Amino acid sequence: MTTAKSVHRVQGVDHTAFPTFDPAGTVKFYRDVLKFPVVHSICAAGWGPQKHPDFIHFFFDIGNDDRIAFFYYFGLEPYRDAGAPGDAWAQFAPDVPEFFLNSRHLAIHVEDEEDLLEYRRRLDESDWPVEMQVMHETIESIYTHDPNGYMIELTRALRPVTPQEDLDAALTIDALCEVAQGETPSMDKLLTRKAELIVQRAAEWELVQLNEGIADTKLVQS
Repeated sequence: MTTAKSVHRVQGVDHTAFPTFDPAGTVKFYRDVLKFPVVHSICAAGWGPQKHPDFIHFFFDIGNDDRIAFFYYFGLEPYRDAGAPGDAWAQFAPDVPEFFLNSRHLAIHVEDEEDLLEYRRRLDESDWPVEMQVMHETIESIYTHDPNGYMIELTRALRPVTPQEDLDAALTIDALCEVAQGETPSMDKLLTRKAELIVQRAAEWELVQLNEGIADTKLVQS
């Protein structure tokens, strides 16, 4: 008998990829400072459509069989001014707020505080010192920018995420999807809609808990 596969069949990140105009700096940052091994590279000559430049695609091991990769295109010059806000991928107008620029970033998980502080030491002794260390609700993170302008976060879990928090997240996202499609979305509207959803779904949750209680009772009696 064949077991049906789960709807959720992905197994994490294989790799995330970015362009670089500074391959030497990129290698120094990831391999020499953070000590992420180079695990794969592709020398692509004559690939792609006509006029596609030759390129190197190279990968670093970031643990758990996950990788961060970069493309370096020979002869391709940066599309942005060196002093403009943004990164190697995108250039933004001077008035774009920093929080928006930094919203696009890669977060790499470490096991504990000792590991986090070790990466802080490596970065602080390099050309890319830690720019901030933040204690969030469930994680603690350090941040810096790599040689390409990409924000890199190293993070550790402070505690497990509870089932109640998973439920809260589902409610929040359902409310957000509704509010964001309406006129003038706001946090107040989101919280109001979320409260309405809690009331609407309370009876359903109570029924689930009741059924689970009955099932547990039968299991004990058996």
